[in-house]
Amino acid sequence: MQPPCAPEISHRTVVHDIERSDPYFWLRERSNPEVIAYLEEENRYTEAMMEPTARLRETLYVELVSRIKETDLSVPEKIGDYYYYSRTEQGRQYPIFCRKKGSLEAEEMVLLDQNALAAGHDYFSLGALQVSPDHRLLAFTSDTNGSEIYSLRFKDLETGEALADGIDNVLGYSVAWAEDNRTIFYVTLDSAQRPYRVWRHRLGQPGDTLVFEESDEAFFVDIFKTRSRGYLIIQSESKLTAEAHYLPADSPEASFRCFARRQAGVKYTIDHRGEQFYIVTDQDAKNSKLLITPVEHPEVEHWQELIPHREAVKLDGIDLFADYLVVYERENALRTIQIFDQKTGTSHAVDFPEPVYTYFPARNPEFASSTLRFTYTSLVTPRTVFDYDMASRARTLLKRDEVYHYDPALYTSERLWAMAPDGVRVPVSIVYKKGLAPDGSNPCYLAGYGSYGISIDPVFSSTRLSLLERGFVFAIAHIRGGGELGKAWYEDGKFLKKQNTFSDFIACAEHLIAGGFTRPERLAISGGSAGGLLIAAVLNQRPELFGAAVAKVPFVDVVNTMLDPSIPLTVTEYEEWGNPAQKAFFDYMLSYSPYDNVQAKAYPPLLVTAGLNDPRVAYWEPAKWTAKLRTLKRDANLLLLKTNMGAGHGGPSGRYSALNEIAFEYAFILLALGLSTEPLTSLVG
Repeated sequence: MQPPCAPEISHRTVVHDIERSDPYFWLRERSNPEVIAYLEEENRYTEAMMEPTARLRETLYVELVSRIKETDLSVPEKIGDYYYYSRTEQGRQYPIFCRKKGSLEAEEMVLLDQNALAAGHDYFSLGALQVSPDHRLLAFTSDTNGSEIYSLRFKDLETGEALADGIDNVLGYSVAWAEDNRTIFYVTLDSAQRPYRVWRHRLGQPGDTLVFEESDEAFFVDIFKTRSRGYLIIQSESKLTAEAHYLPADSPEASFRCFARRQAGVKYTIDHRGEQFYIVTDQDAKNSKLLITPVEHPEVEHWQELIPHREAVKLDGIDLFADYLVVYERENALRTIQIFDQKTGTSHAVDFPEPVYTYFPARNPEFASSTLRFTYTSLVTPRTVFDYDMASRARTLLKRDEVYHYDPALYTSERLWAMAPDGVRVPVSIVYKKGLAPDGSNPCYLAGYGSYGISIDPVFSSTRLSLLERGFVFAIAHIRGGGELGKAWYEDGKFLKKQNTFSDFIACAEHLIAGGFTRPERLAISGGSAGGLLIAAVLNQRPELFGAAVAKVPFVDVVNTMLDPSIPLTVTEYEEWGNPAQKAFFDYMLSYSPYDNVQAKAYPPLLVTAGLNDPRVAYWEPAKWTAKLRTLKRDANLLLLKTNMGAGHGGPSGRYSALNEIAFEYAFILLALGLSTEPLTSLVG
């Protein structure tokens, strides 16, 4: 079967006196039947080329499913007199949300069965799930096509009936109840899918009230309630600047007040406890600092420093309890927790047992509690939920994910440090099966991201075992542009320093090869979204260094997208990539934009994915890139484009569908690297 060949249609633009040709511009025309026909033809070609792996994919899928506990229960979360939890059932794609009143032995009440809601939809995503303060009403949002445009609905939990109230075009995860149990605040989207308006809705009443509108197209809006339940907070934020507005949660009809007027390049968030507001800000503090101010006098002149800025420690955020302050920090590319006892004035750090690990705070909804709940994990330790007594420092293990056919004692993880071309040391987290010989013969899966200051922390994955059991080394490159080593680490990988992201990743690959963990023809690389940009850029720069690549929903048409402010996210992204209306940024983007830098040379086998309804990276970016590669590349290696025609940025929504996607990716990698398909250890039982 011959690969599809997208027609070339002349399309020329001139920017900064530079003429550029974009023969695949026409693929943006989603309503054009020829566009859909081309995407479907690519899908048929992909399936045909992957047909020899059909049995392998089924084997991999069975492996992936066999390791998870299909019928499972989350750790119940106590809020007031109720215990809230979710559970899954074997064979069903989605969780079921439930609660019990008084004790865990009480009768179960099903709040929401996501499987029932998803019936008749190829895609279903649940966003917010918010119970009213009196536990009687449920507000929830849902998206049925992956576009990330959600609908808000309500349910009476006492009668089980759906309320007539319904609101469309809302931000999926931004819903907040007032304390009167009848008023709810939500956020709507503009034509570019930017969350920009906050509304007040009174149940049973028509005509919602607009309470806030953000006119600056670089800013996104969110609304939430403090854990003290004292205040509702509107957070308006760009990549570099923030502004908060607040309202007593028991006075929903009042007007929001601005906490501190925005200053360009200054971000801050606020929280509340008792008579004080707590402020985390990066003003004159690259890694952030913590301040307090009286509720009655929130003006800047009353702000007092509680935790100063530190060059080597990034303050990621805080959680406030009635008697405790919990500070989440990041030092030496690892996350840490500091506990401050407000009564005794003492503080201590939470101990973690492994050299490479991470944690994730739970919601911790009970304000008057001395228990901090968090999830701990590492590359070898499955997700483990702990309750940590902040007074006694005792740790209670509540649940560790059951992973069948897995013995952690058989695996080891470590932290390596690669040297970038400019002399900067770049951390690399790796995991592999013990006994692996560093002789260069091992296959390796290297993942990376490196944008937005987002840290790709070392977490456990049961799906990864199918690679480790086939002799793979799994590695994460913690490259600049991410946030693993503080804000400076992020800033050294953005704007006119973006090349550092790519150079760091290449250095990590070379370090793994030099250390005998793998060799180029056995090195597979993978990344998604901005991580897909990473993969595409390093393929242009060093294609001979890699044996296979997977670029998932990749942001590859950088210049064209950033020149079009009508595309969702473009304007706010100026503060990440720069505005190409300025020639310096235009020239720099053009130097690394993957679509613009495809060359007539050999590329390794490549799997590219897209989502037709993706609002973050439009489907046409991976489609155009694939079409251009087909025309220019000088090799016979596989080049596959797999477009999900009924989903968005995150791919399929159901858990079994997601496992099928992983099995497909792994099968492609094994095929591309020419490896044996059998695992080192067969599954038992």
